[in-house]
Amino acid sequence: MTELFCLAEHRQGQIRDITFEILTKGKEIAEKTNADLTAVLLGKDVKEQAKTISEYAEKVLLVEDAKLENFNSEAYKKELINLINEHKPLLTMIGHTSFGVDLAPSLAVACGLPLATDCIDLKFEGETFFVTRQMYGGKVNVRATIRRAEGYIVTVRQAAFTAQKPALNGEIMEKPSSLTEEITNKRFIEYVLPPPGGVDITAADMLIGIGRGIKDENNMATVEELAKSLGGVLACSRPIVDKGWLPNDRQVGTSGKTVKPKLYIALGISGAFQHVLGMKSSDLIIAVNKDPKAPIFNFSDYGIVEDLFKIVPPLQSKIYELKGQKS
Repeated sequence: MTELFCLAEHRQGQIRDITFEILTKGKEIAEKTNADLTAVLLGKDVKEQAKTISEYAEKVLLVEDAKLENFNSEAYKKELINLINEHKPLLTMIGHTSFGVDLAPSLAVACGLPLATDCIDLKFEGETFFVTRQMYGGKVNVRATIRRAEGYIVTVRQAAFTAQKPALNGEIMEKPSSLTEEITNKRFIEYVLPPPGGVDITAADMLIGIGRGIKDENNMATVEELAKSLGGVLACSRPIVDKGWLPNDRQVGTSGKTVKPKLYIALGISGAFQHVLGMKSSDLIIAVNKDPKAPIFNFSDYGIVEDLFKIVPPLQSKIYELKGQKS
């Protein structure tokens, strides 16, 4: 029976969201290719995590070893080479995270399989494998074919798919570890967490995110006043932190924080995927950008194509007016 592999990613005892996202897409592909969906979990004392994952897959291959307690791409590669050679999966899906970016290229070379990275969609049409990736800051989606091979390896962008729990109750199969020696050329040292900031944007119900469209530091007062009128908190994309206009604890995105407020207003943010991944799950997203092709509009519930400085002042005035009427 043909198999599809989905590599589970975990950190400090917690299965990361990307795992359930790729398992959801994997189930869709498995159904269309008549394949078994197999999750691969490598770690130490992770049997409970295996039970959780088994609800999303038809089979879980579990390899436990003290050398796998923390992620090490060399250790993972050695284990995966053995599993891929044994099971010969049609497709191996790995999250496009720091974890996956470190592992996937060397794994593909070692297995002699084609690799596609940072994919936002995957599809088999007959015997042809298609992947979709983005270019030009997310403004263009490119659908490409991968040369025909006995198997493929892909990394999948975070939040490209919405996780859904199918309740499959898959079989957990324990496999022996092939790691006989300590890996000395690459070692895990410690997790270093960022220091806590004065404002926790992850706890805010309303966030006003600002990007390059703010243009000048002198314009910060305008958006700060809007945030104040809404009772919200100011957040930003990476360029604002790089300029030093807001501290890094206000940054939303893959190199910042993931937020899920009730309302996220994106002002002058183009919507590069690094930022979108951090705010995509907000309950309501409103975007203001003068570029009608800005990728942020693809993720917004409401969009306004206009210069933010023509929108923010009258919006703020209306908010104060409504508050005055209710008081």
